[in-house]
Amino acid sequence: MPATHLTQQAAAYLHYLCHELPTRRVGSAGNQAATAYFRQVVAGFGFHTDIVSFDCLDWQCDHARLTAGDTTFAVQASPYSLGGRFAAPLLAAATPAELAALDPAGHILLLHRDLAGEQFMPKHFPFYNPEEHQQIIRRLETKPPLAIVAASRPGSALAGGLYPYPLFEDGDFNIPSLFMSEEEGQRLLPYVGRQVSYDVAARRIPATGENVSARKGDLARRVVISAHIDSKLGTPGALDNGAGVVTLLLLAELLAGYQGHLGVELMPFNGEDYYAASGELAYLAQQLGRPDEILLNVNIDAAGYHQGRTAYSLYGCPAGITQAIHATFAGDPAFIEGELWYQSDHAIFTQQQIPAAAITSELMGDLFSHITHTERDTPDIIDCARLAGLAQALQRLVHLLNALA
Repeated sequence: MPATHLTQQAAAYLHYLCHELPTRRVGSAGNQAATAYFRQVVAGFGFHTDIVSFDCLDWQCDHARLTAGDTTFAVQASPYSLGGRFAAPLLAAATPAELAALDPAGHILLLHRDLAGEQFMPKHFPFYNPEEHQQIIRRLETKPPLAIVAASRPGSALAGGLYPYPLFEDGDFNIPSLFMSEEEGQRLLPYVGRQVSYDVAARRIPATGENVSARKGDLARRVVISAHIDSKLGTPGALDNGAGVVTLLLLAELLAGYQGHLGVELMPFNGEDYYAASGELAYLAQQLGRPDEILLNVNIDAAGYHQGRTAYSLYGCPAGITQAIHATFAGDPAFIEGELWYQSDHAIFTQQQIPAAAITSELMGDLFSHITHTERDTPDIIDCARLAGLAQALQRLVHLLNALA
């Protein structure tokens, strides 16, 4: 199939996902439209689609304000936070020890410095949940303040390129919270012990999300090729991860006439950027007890950046699969073998001892630090010809893997 056609298709798919939809955050109308679009496109190429629905939360914030006397601070409401209006004395804690010594009940609490150096993992996040995060959350919930103001520090790896970033992004955490930059936190500190006013109009909206899987061939032994379809609130999500979904759609067209004995499953996970990872959990529940059905997972996330090459990395792959992957990518100057990383959906397969490969951009580290999760993650930074080349490489890999099934 001519690469020009695939490149044009990639641009059209990316435009729809990142420009025509207002957002792809889980539970939103845009997210529901994205999964319906994926289902429609792949069905046109002969794939059977299955849908698993799950309960989730959408969220809306109308305004967020923090004032002290005549001074107004630049703040944003933490995603999924409850709203509230409070006028109360301000307390501050910079370290876990300072927090442990406070009784913040009846106060507005400023978290800064050491306590604001990285995002806290959601209370019930299933795949990575440091005990030190959970200890702090338990302390906050034992004697809860009226509200929390978090002065985030630059450089949190968990926040992607977003700054300032919310310390809390958790629909299960019920203390209202705002976030601000470290610089704004310094402006707020002199008001400790004085009354401040907190005003947030926000609400959680019960919603439904969908996992759509597209399947072809014998599913008792298959390769799962995945890319998450959801995005963070406030970003077009081109690199993270519209480009990955586009690659799946291109691959569906390339495999329209596929008749190999190895099954193929195209899986646009719906929840990688969602606090509850609901789509991933729904998939695991469906797959539980049957890991031997999956020969290999290939997960695409943050691929297609217009600079550098496309990077691939391998996780627990036996010799035959390793040889097939190297035969697909190693001789192509558009690809490079990159470092191991686990911050995407291939990790849920490696945790089940299922062989996996991850596809991303060579400059992944810089992109995760400056682009992803921000308004700068737009289609103009994506090279659609690279996505076309990646889809063609994955088509070759599927055919090579047939010999191993």
